[in-house]
Amino acid sequence: MLKLFKYVGKHKAAVFAVLVLLVVQAYCDLSLPTYTSEIVDVGIQQKGIESAVPEVMRADTFDCLNLLLEGDEADLVKSAYLLEEDGSYKIAVKEKETLEKLDEIVRVPMILLFQMEQSGEMDLAALKKMYEGGLISKEQILEMKEEAVLKMADMNETLVSQMAVLSVENEYEACGMDTGRYQTSYLLRTGAKMLGLTLLMAAVAVVVGLIAARTSAQIGRDLRGQVFDKVISFSNKEINAFSTASLITRSTNDIQQVQMVSVMILRMVIYAPIIGIGGIIKVAGTKTGMEWIIAVAVIVIIGIVAVLMAAAMPKFKMMQTLVDRLNLVSREILTGIPVIRAFSREKTEEARFDAANKELMGTQLFTNRVMTAMMPAMMLVMNGITVAIVWFGAKGIDMGNLQVGDMMAFITYTMQIVMAFLMITMISVMLPRAGVAADRIEEIIKTDPVIKDKEKTADDQIAQMKGVLEFQNVFFRYPGADEDALENISFVAAPGKTTAVIGSTGCGKSTLIQLIPRFYDVTGGKITVDGVDVRELSQEKLRSYLGYVPQKGILFSGDIRSNIKYGGEQISEEDMKEAAQIAQAAEFIDAKPEGYASEIAQGGTNVSGGQKQRLSIARAIAKKPKIFLFDDSFSALDYKTDAVLRKQLNEKLHDATILIVAQRISTILHADQIIVLDDGKIAGMGSHETLMKECEAYQEIARSQLSAEELMKGGN
Repeated sequence: MLKLFKYVGKHKAAVFAVLVLLVVQAYCDLSLPTYTSEIVDVGIQQKGIESAVPEVMRADTFDCLNLLLEGDEADLVKSAYLLEEDGSYKIAVKEKETLEKLDEIVRVPMILLFQMEQSGEMDLAALKKMYEGGLISKEQILEMKEEAVLKMADMNETLVSQMAVLSVENEYEACGMDTGRYQTSYLLRTGAKMLGLTLLMAAVAVVVGLIAARTSAQIGRDLRGQVFDKVISFSNKEINAFSTASLITRSTNDIQQVQMVSVMILRMVIYAPIIGIGGIIKVAGTKTGMEWIIAVAVIVIIGIVAVLMAAAMPKFKMMQTLVDRLNLVSREILTGIPVIRAFSREKTEEARFDAANKELMGTQLFTNRVMTAMMPAMMLVMNGITVAIVWFGAKGIDMGNLQVGDMMAFITYTMQIVMAFLMITMISVMLPRAGVAADRIEEIIKTDPVIKDKEKTADDQIAQMKGVLEFQNVFFRYPGADEDALENISFVAAPGKTTAVIGSTGCGKSTLIQLIPRFYDVTGGKITVDGVDVRELSQEKLRSYLGYVPQKGILFSGDIRSNIKYGGEQISEEDMKEAAQIAQAAEFIDAKPEGYASEIAQGGTNVSGGQKQRLSIARAIAKKPKIFLFDDSFSALDYKTDAVLRKQLNEKLHDATILIVAQRISTILHADQIIVLDDGKIAGMGSHETLMKECEAYQEIARSQLSAEELMKGGN
C-alpha cells in the first residue's frame, strides 16, 4: 500500500497545496463549534456580555470599583478607561491579554458592588460619600472584598462568571444602554463570523477537490503511459506470461482503483488526522471532564475496524485475480463466438462464464456485507457517545460545572474526532484493494523485458542496407519447454531472391520467421542482416528494414488508407496505391463507394479474410522494406489471386529479400530456394526440382498437394 502514497508523493506541489488548504479547512471546521457555544452561552444566556469587564461604567461605579482595588490593579483599571463628556467611563483597551487580566481583577468587585445595590443596604453614591467623609476607611472596604472572595471560593467558577456578567448587565441598564440591541449586535457579529468561516471552508473544499481530481487524473495518466510503454517493449514471452486479459485489466481497472484512492488520500487520509488531532486539542481545552468518553469511543472504533478488516482483507486480495479470470473468460467467449455456435457449445460457455461471474460476485458480496456492517456499528458508537455526553453533561450543568454551549461544542468536537476515524476506516476499506492493484501495476512496470537493445548498438555498421539475411547454426527453445523448437538452422536469403520455408504443421516455420524481427531471441547460434547480428542492432532499426505480414491478418480501426499507410508518414498516396495494386487489393478497394476512405472496423471484421490478408500484404509493401517476411500470408487467397500476387512481387520487388512461410506448395513452387523443415530441423534445401529428386519429406508434401500432371509440369 505504500506504493499508493509513493504515486501521490511524486506530486509534491499539489500535496503541499492540499495540506495547507486542509489545515485552513480544519481551522474553519474546528472554529464553528466554539462560535456555536458562544452564541448559546454568551449570546443567549449572557445577553452578549462576554466578560466581567464593562465597556461602559457610571462615574460612581468606576470610583467605587477603584476603592475595592489597590496598587497595580487600581492603576491598570484607571488606565484602561477614559472619561466621556457625559461623565461615564468607556473602555479604551482592545488587547486580549489586557482584557483577560482586567476580567480577573474586576470580577469579584463588580459582583460585590452589584450585591450592595441589589440588597438596598447601601448604594454606590453612599459608599463613596462615606469614604470621602472618613466614615469608612480603605482597609475596611478591602476587608469587605476579602470576605466576598472567601464566600465565593467554594462556588463554581461558572456560577461566579454568571454573577459577574449579571452585574455588568445591571451596569449597562443603569447607564441607559439597550441591552436587547446589544445582545442582537453580538449574535449578528458572531453569526457573520460563522458564515464567513463556512463560506471559506466551502471554497477551500472545492479547491482541494479540484487539485485532488487533477492530481489523481495525472497519476492515472502517468501510470497508463508507463504500463503501455512497458507492454509495448515486452517480447512474446512477457505477453504470454501475463496474458492479454490480465494486461488489459491492469491497464484499466487496476489503474482506475489507484486513481480513485489517490483522490481519497488527498481529500480524506490527509484531512482525517488534522481534524482528529485538532478535535482532541479542542476537547482538551473545554475542561468538561468527559474526555474519557472519547477514549472509550476510539478504542471501540479501532476494535470494530480491526475485526472487519481481518475478515475482509483476504477477500480483497482475491478480487483482482477473479476480475482477471472473468475478463479472460469473457474475451475467449466473445472472440470465439463463431466456433462456439458451430459446435453448439453456448450452454457450456454460459456455465463457464456463470462460474467465474458467481465466484467474483460471491467475493464482492462477502466484502460488501462485511463493510456494510461497519456503518451501522459506527453510527451506534456515535449515537452512544452523544447519549453519554448528554447524560454526564446534564449532570455537570445541574451542578453548575458546565454550560449548555460547552456541552454542545463538546458533542460537536467528539463527532469530528469520531468522523476522522470513520474517514480513515472508509479509506481503509479501499486501500487493500487499491494496494493489490498497485502491486499488479508495479509488477508490469518493474518487469525487465528479455529482449532489449544493448547500450551500444551496431546501427552505424550498416550504412546502406542490402538485405542479406543469414541463419548461422540457429537453435531456439520456448521458455519453459523441454525440447528445442528449432535445431541447427543455417541458410542465406539473398536480395532479389525468394526463399521459401515449408513443412508439416508444428515443425517450426512460424517460429523461424518470428526470430528475425526478434519477437523471440535465439537460444543458440545467430541471425545476421548484412553480416551484423540482429541482437547487436536496435529493435527500431532492425524492424525498419523488415516488412512483416503475420499469419493472421491484423487490421486496425480507421480506414483503408490509414491501414496501408501504417508503416509511417513517409508513405505517399502513390506508394499506397502501388502497394494495393501489387497486393491485388486495388480492385475491391476501388469497388467501394468511398475507396481508400472506406471504414475498417476494429480487427477488420467488416472485410473478408482474403481482403484482410491482401491489405496486410499491401501495408508491408507500402513500407518499401529491404526484407519481406510472409508468414503463411497467402493462405486465404484463391489460386489465381495467389499466382498473380506472387508474379507482381517478383516483378516489382526484384531487389528485395523475400522470405515466405507457406502451407501450400503451389505458393512456393517457383521460389529460388526452398527450405524443408521437419520437426524443427532442415530436412532439405534447394529448388523445387532438386528437392523432388533428393528430399523425401518434400516429395511427400508435393504428392499430397499436387496431381501427377502438376508434378510433371512443375506445378504450372
